[in-house]
Amino acid sequence: MRNPDPSTFGVFSEVTRRDHEQVVYCHDPASGLRAIIAIHNSTLGPALGGCRMFPYANENDALIDVLRLSRGMTYKAAVSGLDLGGGKCVVIGDPKKDKSELLWRALGRFIEGLGGRYITAEDSGTTMNDMELIQRETRHVVGISRSLGGSGDPSPVTALGVFQGIRATVEEHLGKNSLSGLKVAVQGVGHVGYHLVGHLVTSGCQVTLCDVDIASVKAALDAFPGVEAVEPDLIYDVDCDIFAPCAMGGIVNADTIPRLTCSVIAGAANNQLNDEKLDAAALMERGIFYAPDFVVNAGGLINVSNELGGYNQERALQQADGLYDICRDIFRRAKDQDDPVH
Repeated sequence: MRNPDPSTFGVFSEVTRRDHEQVVYCHDPASGLRAIIAIHNSTLGPALGGCRMFPYANENDALIDVLRLSRGMTYKAAVSGLDLGGGKCVVIGDPKKDKSELLWRALGRFIEGLGGRYITAEDSGTTMNDMELIQRETRHVVGISRSLGGSGDPSPVTALGVFQGIRATVEEHLGKNSLSGLKVAVQGVGHVGYHLVGHLVTSGCQVTLCDVDIASVKAALDAFPGVEAVEPDLIYDVDCDIFAPCAMGGIVNADTIPRLTCSVIAGAANNQLNDEKLDAAALMERGIFYAPDFVVNAGGLINVSNELGGYNQERALQQADGLYDICRDIFRRAKDQDDPVH
């Protein structure tokens, strides 16, 4: 769904139109905190979803993002078989300049005030250290260090789930049970994208990558010989079999779809389609198979959810491996129902 015209934007109407249970605006003058927490659905259990920090251009953009992200978490938890609901938090600010202990502890107090209805975790722009500062004010946080009883960095488990989703998608659409020799364009090589590139290279893929952070690109090129890099805006034009978005959402849209040469889209980014109906139809028309992001990237949620009952990494990795079977089942159902996302 494209962002509405601010002049006609109604917060409550937008929230109810998307069937959210609760949206909380958080403001702490002392720390400069400006955040929005959205609880989409708690039918299956408390809403669990990460805390994203991003310098949104305005409040409307932040609200639309948190509403879309939290809804995705509901689907992600349900399809993964977790007794959890969907929620999300966005903090308006530059993660490189605006973080402070005061800010995170203030957010922790807001989360504590929700009485366990929302559990937060690490997300884009936030770190394990940020979660540990939040933990000083509330127990409703996961994604903390092993030393504090958490799971540590969730990226390896998330990347494993994405890799299994790619395997399932390639087998379904391309009829191949091996990724060897396939060309993959990876957009974003932060924590998850970096680990995903490792899986792809080990499987014999030819990888081209990009990232707005030059240091992340250098780290990936140094770690994985033979991998190539392009400027961020050129990733859509790369000749490839698989396009793996692992950065921001909304990047599969009316402007980028005509540029894509891939047969498959499967990656870690949330809300990859800018307009779910129109962009899904456009992909189907071009014969590009889209793997729903809320399934493919569910490994991160699976990992941190395991902290709630005492973390066991082996169990988390087994559940992330299981995303292969979950994807195959979803593809079969989509085909039977003639779903346009298929």
